[in-house]
Amino acid sequence: MLNDREKERYKRHLSLSGFGNEGQVALRDASALCVGAGGLGSPASLYLAAAGIGRLGLVDDDTVDLSNLQRQILHDEGSIGKPKVHSASNRLTSLNSDVRLEVHPGRLDRNNVMALFRQYDLIVDGSDNFPTRFLVADAAWLLGKPLVAGAIHQFEGQLTVFDPALRSPCYRCLLPEPPPPGTVPT
Repeated sequence: MLNDREKERYKRHLSLSGFGNEGQVALRDASALCVGAGGLGSPASLYLAAAGIGRLGLVDDDTVDLSNLQRQILHDEGSIGKPKVHSASNRLTSLNSDVRLEVHPGRLDRNNVMALFRQYDLIVDGSDNFPTRFLVADAAWLLGKPLVAGAIHQFEGQLTVFDPALRSPCYRCLLPEPPPPGTVPT
């Protein structure tokens, strides 16, 4: 059940046909991990927090730079030089204090990816390099986790959902091997 505060906050969701109270409770009881708190992770994590995801994890090893701010809307000038996960946590907490935020500063790698992914229901990939994208896709697929993968290049973007439960193709079905370094932009 939703409390009075949640009913007021998510009033617009509750009025949506096919979503309603049941959908909002399911969202509140769910968790997602955003890989990257930059250009793609910023809007994804903002919308997840605003919508009322129950638990949101952020993993990133970078710091906020002035050159990030025109596209990484999660951060501001006061965050320059700070780890992106801490800047993101501050902003997301001020947006929705009911969301349980978990920050994972550092690089995602083969030594930590499986343990980290096991903790979440959904993985959102906002990384900007092929080694990380393949690591994320492989780990999510092996763990049976749905993966929302986004990519942007200049003025074009794409979004793909890979979900082993729906017998969908995997990332490697579409791109079997990472392209050789330097042959395509990140």
